Amino acid sequence: MVLRIANCSGFYGDRLSAAREMVEGGPIDVLTGDWLAELTMLILAGNRMKGRPGYAPTFVKQMEQVLGTCLERGIKVVSNAGGLDPEGCAAAIRQLGLGAKVAYVTGDDVTGHDLDLVNLDTGEKLAEPVLTANAYLGARPIAAALSAGADVVVTGRVTDAALVTGPGIWRYGWRPDDLDALAGSVVAGHVIECGCQATGGNYSFFHEVPDLAHCGFPLVELHEDGSSVITKHPGTGGMVSVGTVTAQLLYEIGSPRYLGPDVVARFDTIELSQQGLDRVRVSGVRGEPPPGTLKVAVNYLGGYRNTMTLVLTGLDLEEKARVAQEAIWARTPRESFESVDVSFDPPLLRITVMDRDARRAGRVFSSAVVETGLASYPGFYGLTPPGDASPYGVYWPTLVPAADVRPRVFVDGEEVASTPSERPDASGWPDASRQPDVSGWPDASRQPGAAERPDVGVPVSAEPTAPRWDGAGVPTVAAPLGRVAGARSGDKGGNANLGVWVRTPEEYGWLAGTLTAERLVALLPSLEGLTVERYELPKLHALNFVVHGLLGRGVAASTRLDPQAKALGEELRARTVEVPEAFLR
Repeated sequence: MVLRIANCSGFYGDRLSAAREMVEGGPIDVLTGDWLAELTMLILAGNRMKGRPGYAPTFVKQMEQVLGTCLERGIKVVSNAGGLDPEGCAAAIRQLGLGAKVAYVTGDDVTGHDLDLVNLDTGEKLAEPVLTANAYLGARPIAAALSAGADVVVTGRVTDAALVTGPGIWRYGWRPDDLDALAGSVVAGHVIECGCQATGGNYSFFHEVPDLAHCGFPLVELHEDGSSVITKHPGTGGMVSVGTVTAQLLYEIGSPRYLGPDVVARFDTIELSQQGLDRVRVSGVRGEPPPGTLKVAVNYLGGYRNTMTLVLTGLDLEEKARVAQEAIWARTPRESFESVDVSFDPPLLRITVMDRDARRAGRVFSSAVVETGLASYPGFYGLTPPGDASPYGVYWPTLVPAADVRPRVFVDGEEVASTPSERPDASGWPDASRQPDVSGWPDASRQPGAAERPDVGVPVSAEPTAPRWDGAGVPTVAAPLGRVAGARSGDKGGNANLGVWVRTPEEYGWLAGTLTAERLVALLPSLEGLTVERYELPKLHALNFVVHGLLGRGVAASTRLDPQAKALGEELRARTVEVPEAFLR
């Protein structure tokens, strides 16, 4: 018997119908969804300041559609949609009047704590008033809520993977020292946390993906040893392949030691294998003890920002960009703003100003740009009208001792223990007799489990699966890197990560020997002057790069046209390199 855990949301704003699709499309035991990106807490704080809910109302709307069916079939629901107000979100679920036993988890809000506030990435000490501060809680409070009989568990800030690890602890009774099983569940949670990105969405080789317009959401069949099978419901669009799973594994990670409050998962030990159509087995994951600290996502108000975009066409573009700026700064001096960012990516000239003074960053700046309309470069026109500045927030990652954070669990308003007993209570498990007929669906019980190991929990280091490429005598041709390699990139605070993978050990040997950090910067000159770290993941035939400082002070404060670095990987794939002829398809 396996635990089937489905995902129905990868971000706040994902497909509203996904919950119904996952409940009605096939057998599941737990329905999960991730609503909380780093940026989301800041959005919810803004909503709360305007008198709106501090949680995700879209989750409540989804529960209106499916909670009755979930209760009939014994499907548990676990979601972090509680955001800044898990209690309020739980109350909204209870108000649906379906008789569900609703739990919520608190304790992540540490705004009142004596935080050190040293930035994890830069070492700076924050001196600004804190707007929000939320520690990343682990999975055990979720397991405790389920063990107490909850039908729905609503959390605030927990790790994304905790939405899968929590049900795993509840079902299998994993202890804190069951490191490999915990690590396997963390990897499974990381794969499905972003919804359709595991089933062909945003996939480099998108031309291989069938019916992407109707892409199905992912689910994981989680085994007691922590191994899993990633799949999706039959008849849905998209696909689950070693490639799509690899792409998602590389999303928003740093080093191969993936730190979390429950376990450190070693991503360099992950083994993937195709088990049939739309079925990928994940096994071999090793775990290490978690650190004694928790990551804290802090947000503060940075000031006001405004961007004006001009279009430059025809000849002499660099000279036109210079003339445009001189005309603007003659009307409002550049040095009068706290921060100015100018980017010219022909034909777009984008000028962003930031300042504590809303008026200066707003109408003073934008009006100055408009005033140059008849006294600037030939062919002048803009894409942005004059307007007010917008407030922006700054994301500030820091740490807090885990012992200083106290998770609390409430079930129907009554507080219960925040850690589950080591032995799970089978009476609370989903009742398979209430699930729909599954005779026509894939039989997960026939999938092999991971072999038992006597050295569970011992730190390991993976060895490359292919020798380094020397290239001697091998004919090559100039071609885009993307003809051989896939990529996925994203944001982690002010840093960006860029994962690159290939499909065979031979290709990996070439990739690892060719794409150094220095070569990456040469291919992407916008990275010049930034610190770039490279990590090898040979079992995934992949490399991961962390670009420090590319996104400035985080997504909300970034002045980049692509503030989350989502397109960075595709920019790299379009660059021309010398590729062995034999690798080109």
